[in-house]
Amino acid sequence: MSQQPNEHDDHSGLTFEVVEEEHHESGVKTRHKGIYLLPNLFTTAALFSGFYAIISAMGGRYESAAIAIFVAALFDGMDGRIARMTNTQSAFGAEYDSLSDMVSFGVAPALVAFTWALGPLGKLGWICAFIYTVAAAFRLARFNVQIDVVDKRYFIGLASPLAACIVAAFVWVGVDNKLMRDYAEWIPALTAALVVMSGFLMVSNVRYYSFKELDRSRVPFVVMLPIVLVFGIVMYNLPIGILAVSLLYAFAGPVSALGQRLRGKKA
Repeated sequence: MSQQPNEHDDHSGLTFEVVEEEHHESGVKTRHKGIYLLPNLFTTAALFSGFYAIISAMGGRYESAAIAIFVAALFDGMDGRIARMTNTQSAFGAEYDSLSDMVSFGVAPALVAFTWALGPLGKLGWICAFIYTVAAAFRLARFNVQIDVVDKRYFIGLASPLAACIVAAFVWVGVDNKLMRDYAEWIPALTAALVVMSGFLMVSNVRYYSFKELDRSRVPFVVMLPIVLVFGIVMYNLPIGILAVSLLYAFAGPVSALGQRLRGKKA
């Protein structure tokens, strides 16, 4: 018995198409075909940067790999803001962004660190790299399920782009200063500790300020002074400056949490 084609069947197998159902507050349900071009272009650029970082690391071009991860973080920070500014948020875009983040900030930093310094540690090296990768996956999955129930002013756990920047900046500093040549006996162990620490911070419950509320907020003029100072330090020596600022932000969360706990006990 032949079946009549359903006019609402968008999955005939003859086309490449995305169909999304959107539920409005009024209870009306609408169906949309296609995807928003602009934010997904930036997500694709971030994904390409992460992929390029992996290819560069496989070829021994570690500085290029580190820079590619920073470029991926830049594009990743832009796609969400562009989607909000142009009112082009979508479920497809959110899922695509998470998959892109997994490649660029989960797999790429781990492989870059492994090929640069963790290889000599043998099984311990790839276990440390895997710990970072699975921590990034947990971090992204937790973010997706908690996105509507947490305070948007804070990240729960270190954001994966920040963790990736720590690893990439350390590799960049190491390549610039030839650390693997001059200190080959302890750089692999230090890299392993940094990679595992970054992974644990991602899956921790430590709160980190997200800076999202500053997008449209006025701040006192004096706030610009430390920002200019930080910018000057970073530009004086780019890889060391980025590493220092990233580590400062990463440790600020646990220090703040410890301070709040101590104050709570005293009270």
